[in-house]
Amino acid sequence: MLDLLHYLWVESFVTQSQSPWRPLRIPLFRDLLIADLVSDIGTFMQSVGAAWLMTSLTTSPMYVALIQTASALPFFLLALPASSIGDIFDRRKLILRTEMWMLGIAIVLAATTITRTMTPWLLLLLTFGLSAGDAIEAPTWRAIFPELVPKEDLSPAMALNGIEFNLARAVGPGLAGLIIAVAGVATAFVLNALSFLGVIAVIARWKRPARKSQLPAETLSGATIAALRYVRYSPDIQKLLFRSACVIFFSSTFWALLPAVARGLTESSLGYGLLLGFFGVGAVIGAVVLQRARSKLSVEWVVSGATVVFAAVILALATLHRLPLLCFLILFGGAAWTVFMSTFNTLVQNLAPDWVRARVLAIYLFVFQGSVALGSTLWGFAAEHTSANTALLFSGIGIAACLALPVVARLPAARGSLEAWSHWGKLSMVTQPEPDEGPVLVAIE
Repeated sequence: MLDLLHYLWVESFVTQSQSPWRPLRIPLFRDLLIADLVSDIGTFMQSVGAAWLMTSLTTSPMYVALIQTASALPFFLLALPASSIGDIFDRRKLILRTEMWMLGIAIVLAATTITRTMTPWLLLLLTFGLSAGDAIEAPTWRAIFPELVPKEDLSPAMALNGIEFNLARAVGPGLAGLIIAVAGVATAFVLNALSFLGVIAVIARWKRPARKSQLPAETLSGATIAALRYVRYSPDIQKLLFRSACVIFFSSTFWALLPAVARGLTESSLGYGLLLGFFGVGAVIGAVVLQRARSKLSVEWVVSGATVVFAAVILALATLHRLPLLCFLILFGGAAWTVFMSTFNTLVQNLAPDWVRARVLAIYLFVFQGSVALGSTLWGFAAEHTSANTALLFSGIGIAACLALPVVARLPAARGSLEAWSHWGKLSMVTQPEPDEGPVLVAIE
């Protein structure tokens, strides 16, 4: 899911001490930011188009919900290995190949829609294929930012990336709804395919210096085992993963069933695009409000407030049937969602030390997307056998019930010390090595 990836990329780097405009003086970063803005708008257009097309291909809420499952499942399956792939393979080539893969899938998606040969299962398969490319590319994309800008410009560069993403989220869905209403869903898919060309062109002309390491490369299995072992012996991270899994499981019904709700409100795709557009605007507002809330309230109070708001929005979707009113209320839903994403991500980054942070984030992504995939499937199944409104009603109650979770899994309020423990005696060397001898591998079991 794009909004989660955005917070994984941005949150730990944004500070208030630097202007977010400084990195724009670097041509490569500026061009890539513009190309990524166009690509992200295209991605949001594709997401709206796929969900709306599914409501046209079938009236089954289960199939509509499976669109969200197909988008989340690749991140669930590939989160752990993808976190290490970018450190093993050339990042420029990896991004180029994943972009070309997604371009190819987008072309097939547009072609089958134009020729009217699309089926529900083919749409799910192509959605899965697009998301798989994104899942493999995402950690590597995050890792190239320190190579694009100087160290002193890294924080504002990540801030600009956040602005770009939120702008795409606010513009893309509404624009998609308008384009689909006027020119059809195939046009939105064609524009999404074209949106990949900018990123491909910028990355292709990037002259990335070759990098060779004298140290043995860490294996995928070794990196994964180290991360799992760390989480196993970190109670605070376990509590955070449990809390986020519960909230996201119940919240997934919003993404899974919103297309079906929108179809019931209006026959025009513009209504669905407006709902997502207002959600994106609310997310931008939430990012601003969150900074003030963090300075005055505890983590539990912030998360509890967002829980109440999002539960109320879900219940409103289940019981209200007026599009203008829902567009207004969904602003608050976008703000609450931003609070969830930002707060959980900040905590997991603060709780993990540098040496294992990327892999702990991968485990967090694994749990998050697993909750989305499982929740979307089960809530779609529930809607299939009852109704979308009934499923939303029970999921809203479930989100509200998450207010009781602090009793058994209270979120940590502050970062603990992650420095090396200094009470053990220092290790002594049998022989003193020369400074240029190596490489040396130290493994602690």
